[in-house]
Amino acid sequence: MGLDILVERGANKGDCVHKIVKKYGIYFTILREKTVPASGLFGMFKKEEVEVEFYLSPQIGLQSSMPPAAPMPQSQNQALSAQSRERQFAVVPAAMPLAMPSSLPAALPSDGTTLDFEERKKKVLAAARRDPEKVIKEVATLSKQQDDMESSHREILDELKEIRESLKSQGERKTEHTTLLRMEEILRLNDFSERYTTGLLERARKELSLEALENFEVAQNRFLEWIGESVGIYQIPEKPPRKPGDGHSARIMVLVGPTGVGKTTTVSKLAAIYGIGNVSRPQPLSVRIVTIDAFRIGAQHQIEGYAKIMEIPVSFIDNHRDLQREIDLHKEVADLILVDTIGRSPRDSAKLGEMKQILDACGPKAEVHLAMSASVKTDDLLHIMRQFEPFDYGAVLLTKLDETRHVGNIISALAERGKPVSYITDGQGVPKDIRKANVIQFLINLEEFRVDREMFEKRFPAIEADQFQWS
Repeated sequence: MGLDILVERGANKGDCVHKIVKKYGIYFTILREKTVPASGLFGMFKKEEVEVEFYLSPQIGLQSSMPPAAPMPQSQNQALSAQSRERQFAVVPAAMPLAMPSSLPAALPSDGTTLDFEERKKKVLAAARRDPEKVIKEVATLSKQQDDMESSHREILDELKEIRESLKSQGERKTEHTTLLRMEEILRLNDFSERYTTGLLERARKELSLEALENFEVAQNRFLEWIGESVGIYQIPEKPPRKPGDGHSARIMVLVGPTGVGKTTTVSKLAAIYGIGNVSRPQPLSVRIVTIDAFRIGAQHQIEGYAKIMEIPVSFIDNHRDLQREIDLHKEVADLILVDTIGRSPRDSAKLGEMKQILDACGPKAEVHLAMSASVKTDDLLHIMRQFEPFDYGAVLLTKLDETRHVGNIISALAERGKPVSYITDGQGVPKDIRKANVIQFLINLEEFRVDREMFEKRFPAIEADQFQWS
């Protein structure tokens, strides 16, 4: 019987191969390929296609039961030039698990017909998942042949490699101590980032003895200690003494951040705490509010209302020159100047640049605090922090702590960017729902951890943590 030369046409070679596999199965050899013009409407809009000539190969695993193929005619044999032979393509190399019944069943039904590609793929992956240990060696062999495989068949290889990596991870986890496995679950429950979690577990493997791991309370206290160490607390600068003619300069606090995080409300809370007085610091300071959020009518009315009640002066400006004049006018008579800013999307680089130009009028000694909501996921927090980096903010002011159950996201982002936290707000009340940040506040908000508060307050003393003395 002569060799049947078949032809298939497609958008590209991969498309041709896919069509051949669907029609005839996986055992064939491509003789040659060429580019041909595609038919178009009335000869217009013609595109090029690829046409391949091929013949069907004997099926692997069934060769012993098939009659020998007739020798190829001389004319056809000559047509297989050296260049054509270099392009010969066996769709499934011998090392494919389809030909290895020891680990994966052949993807051929008993009657010898060839299954559709997708059906064959399902059978291979199903077999791999049923008995995955046996597929690791085959996958390692397949990896070496990946460059020789068409894209359609790489799908199987990619999924098998994922199984191999999963098995490798499972093998490592089988040797992991149960305490570390439990700690990993708790860290993920609290929304700690993958990077932060991996770092803590690596440290635990290096530093915790077997004896410590056998005592879960001891181990979890070490984890709490490491978490506490990673939380940086902003050190508020000392208030300079005021003397007549000594060149006194006010403390300037600037709040920046995305829209909707509560900057204006937070400015009002800070103004009330420092400008009205409280139990820990009964003597009020001289406070002024400057806002460049004059375009948002609601924000203007809000800050005016609070300022009127507190009898604290407020100014509205919208450009660099006026802000510079305002700072120069009051910096030697006020103790604290609070600057409220327009909420900007971290994606709006142009608007952020404009605001940066205006705020440059505050001078290099101004404290810039980035206000962020505690309810935002880690990746978004990191994006916000990166986008506001040009403002050279020295601390993060955390808002809306009462609106989230987890704080691992915040701790992870702060640690990764190396930024301390200055203040925490946990409600809308002015001025009661604000406090200076402290490590304990983060630790007691962690779920599933048993925090010995007395012990950790000694480890992380919250000096004036909930007070607003500034001296």
